[in-house]
Amino acid sequence: MLLCSAWSCGQTHDPKMSHEKPPGVTDTEIVLGSSLPFKGHASYLGIETFRGYMSTIQHVNENGGIHGRTIRVIAYDDSYDPPMCLVNTQRFIVEDQVFALFSYVGTPTTLKVLPLVEEAKVPLLGVFTGANALREPLSRYVINIRASYYQETRVAIRHLIEDLGISNIAVFYQYDAFGFDGLTGVDLALKDFGMAPVARASYVRGAIDVDEGLNKIMASGAEAVIMIATYEPCANFITLAHQRGFNPIFFTGSYAGAEELARRLAPDSNLNVIMSQVVPPLEGPESFALLGSAAEYMALLARYFPEDKPNGVGLEGYLNARVLVEGLQRAGRELTRERFIDVLESIQHYPLATDMIISFGPTDHQGLDSVFFTHLENGRFVLIEDWKTIREVLKREGAIREAPASSLEGADIHEKLQ
Repeated sequence: MLLCSAWSCGQTHDPKMSHEKPPGVTDTEIVLGSSLPFKGHASYLGIETFRGYMSTIQHVNENGGIHGRTIRVIAYDDSYDPPMCLVNTQRFIVEDQVFALFSYVGTPTTLKVLPLVEEAKVPLLGVFTGANALREPLSRYVINIRASYYQETRVAIRHLIEDLGISNIAVFYQYDAFGFDGLTGVDLALKDFGMAPVARASYVRGAIDVDEGLNKIMASGAEAVIMIATYEPCANFITLAHQRGFNPIFFTGSYAGAEELARRLAPDSNLNVIMSQVVPPLEGPESFALLGSAAEYMALLARYFPEDKPNGVGLEGYLNARVLVEGLQRAGRELTRERFIDVLESIQHYPLATDMIISFGPTDHQGLDSVFFTHLENGRFVLIEDWKTIREVLKREGAIREAPASSLEGADIHEKLQ
């Protein structure tokens, strides 16, 4: 386990507790627990999330902390394994006595600990997953920041059908809570068009063998493949498909990690890969990529982790920490878990960046709804500004054969969803 404790790095309110410090709060510090994969096939996601949020937290601590308290994060490795995450969370709550849980990574791991979160009434803020089960039914103690997988999938399928004229869509998914959630989102989105997947194929979490699933999808004649998978199986599937002459449009969501997926795919290959992202992509128009939060994240990362390269996963971790800090600032010196939740719910129209405004409420525990779309170009995922241009590129590459009957040309470069 990786322990980073050395880093300074029911809705009823009991008035008798108002003057008592909650677990994890002393006169000099606030202690948080973070369970992430530092090892194994999802380690890139855990490491970059950690570096992203620690860039913010170290900066805040060096500048006096929050109302005279520094933030200390205890981070344990869970290797993207649900039982390990459960053990870590029990340790945070019982032994480490943390104030809150912060920036967990993964759907199957986080869903495993939800009963503990509810029982202990401990805040869980900023999880790297868009799983619907973390949003419905609403939990007072779970605060999401990113858009949901359902939102990413719904708009992606709309673009595939209406902008790119795709009619045969298959799904390749991880066989666990993460994959099942994504598969449900695909089924619901396609149902809006009176459609269903032409094929469904899965792989086992942690495995890299995608051959069986690829054969099934190739036999279906799919024109596009929605991939609900982490970066390694995505890269294996796409590379093997290309080697076999199967070149549909591949779509994957933000969970795949854009920079790591691009690194694993040969930059000179003719691959038709589209990815949705829930933070502003760092590749694209300079004025857009360097807006507000992205620019500050890159500056802080260069200061505290100079060996690292800016990436979307780290940017999301940074934004999680921005929301954490804002909530702690608003809660004031008399900090309690319930007050922290109350003040987070009070945040309205708070600018994380020029074009990223965050809002919460008592019945809305998801702060952002933006979804951005990117296309793999020369080894980088670049912001899609015009779907007509992407359609023409894909036509030249033979991924699509004719123009769609209708399109969403002129849509914003990011989608704001309700």
